[in-house]
Amino acid sequence: MGVCVIEADIFLWRNKKISAGALGVATVIWVLFELLEYHLLTLVCHLLILALALLFLWSNAATFIHKSPPRIPEVQIPKDPVLDFAQALRFEINRGFAVLRDIASGRDLKKFLSVIAGLWVLSIVGSWCNFLTLFYIVFVLLHTLPVLYEKYEDKVDPLTEKAWHEIKKQYAVFDAKVLSKIPKRPLKEKKEKKKD
Repeated sequence: MGVCVIEADIFLWRNKKISAGALGVATVIWVLFELLEYHLLTLVCHLLILALALLFLWSNAATFIHKSPPRIPEVQIPKDPVLDFAQALRFEINRGFAVLRDIASGRDLKKFLSVIAGLWVLSIVGSWCNFLTLFYIVFVLLHTLPVLYEKYEDKVDPLTEKAWHEIKKQYAVFDAKVLSKIPKRPLKEKKEKKKD
């Protein structure tokens, strides 16, 4: 629960330094990888080269100027957080597979069509830009939309309600003209055919 509160504070700009820092870091990463066409492996290697060279020079120079060499801490990845993360990731992936299986089973046509439409829209957006740009756009939207909604909530809510009402009306028309025309077999027939 504490992490969610911190994320909400960041996205709602309640701590302006952290929010601006997160947005700045995301912008620098996007500029490096998209505009300057830098690659992640190249960046990691260059940062490691720089860090190792500085530490090596500092360690060797320390003996000449009679100063103590730098204390380089021993870094180890703890076992428990990694296992907790892997277990949580495994749970979420399995839950996603269960949802996909439920959608593909053919029980809920409305859910099936909404997922297909969402994936289709996502594929169109994906053809316009790559994953990093899409991730950056979502990150910027997460940093702007909540604070704008909080500021203009009284104006946004009536518009959202009208839009939702219009979507429901259009879906009802689509359901009456298209979905209701699709023949459906009774559930008993499906079970009997599986037994044969």
